[in-house]
Amino acid sequence: MNLSNISNLRLINQQIAESKFKTAKDVVGWMGAMQAQDYAMSKWAIGIRLPNSTDTIIESAIDNGEIIRTHLLRPTWHFVSSDDIYWMLDLTAPQIKTITKSRNKDLGLTETVFKQSNSIIEKVLRDGNHLTREELVAEFVKAGIPVDNNRASHLLLRAEIEGLLCSGKTKANKQTYALLPERVVKTRNLTRDEALAELARKYFISHCPATLQDFVWWSGLSVSKAKQAMETIKSGFISETINDKTYWFTNSFSISGSDKDKIHLLPAYDEFIISYRDRTPSLPFEFHKKAVSNNGLFWPTIVINGQVTGIWKRTIKKDKVLLETNFFDPQNNAAKNGILKAFSPFGMFINKEIEIIQSL
Repeated sequence: MNLSNISNLRLINQQIAESKFKTAKDVVGWMGAMQAQDYAMSKWAIGIRLPNSTDTIIESAIDNGEIIRTHLLRPTWHFVSSDDIYWMLDLTAPQIKTITKSRNKDLGLTETVFKQSNSIIEKVLRDGNHLTREELVAEFVKAGIPVDNNRASHLLLRAEIEGLLCSGKTKANKQTYALLPERVVKTRNLTRDEALAELARKYFISHCPATLQDFVWWSGLSVSKAKQAMETIKSGFISETINDKTYWFTNSFSISGSDKDKIHLLPAYDEFIISYRDRTPSLPFEFHKKAVSNNGLFWPTIVINGQVTGIWKRTIKKDKVLLETNFFDPQNNAAKNGILKAFSPFGMFINKEIEIIQSL
């Protein structure tokens, strides 16, 4: 196995090369959790893994509470299946509280303040009343709770990791918040050890080949907890050491030659790029700064034969979408010629005609 094999196997296991799933919930459940701070792009991240899907189909799954958008793991925004939301929150909430403890102290956000803000959230969202962030923040202000210096984000985050708050239905094209217990009935209880094993199993099945260090990065777990989880599940995987790194993967796999040179248009912050500490199997070091900014912004990428070969951006117009490409190798004529076909699924996903603008 070489680095190219690793990258192409990830395309397969992440359901990008070819998907076996029929619903958005199944896709997200397979992936474990999918980073989702760029809302529009994160819906496309599900869409590329769900054949013949549309933005409307993914939005419906969110509105129906089949998939939940919330903060967990590192933490940042993620999509997670409603089947997994509670045990994943139970597992990762303690580490998030530790991470945010110092900043909360600096902001004067005591447990008394969090208790007050949670009480307000529970009261105003009760009985299926979904509110936007602005509407919720206005309720904090009305109660005399300071929301400046990003305090509001910390108040909302605490309510999320305590299993009170989650994403609600879209209202006037805006995302809303809702009460998690009203959106999802808790039906699955896992012990902490069971949850550790389940998180590791989901990650390595869907993201392999991957290293323990990759899992530590993705999960936000301590190295010791990640090792404990790996020890629990490793009998179901095999490993191979390449360039002094040990990669774990399932014991049955094949790399199809039919996908060679196929172009994949991945969204910003896609799991194919962001979910690994070492991204060199798919993103060569010399191109890293072209795909990821110095302040951690991940651009939408063009992937050919498992390798990131360029970036793209979209401009939404009333009746069409302008799609601009920028290849790292400007002489890549084969890629330029195939880009229209590659972008067609995105046009169908957002139900707009596409116009390609290729940078020199």
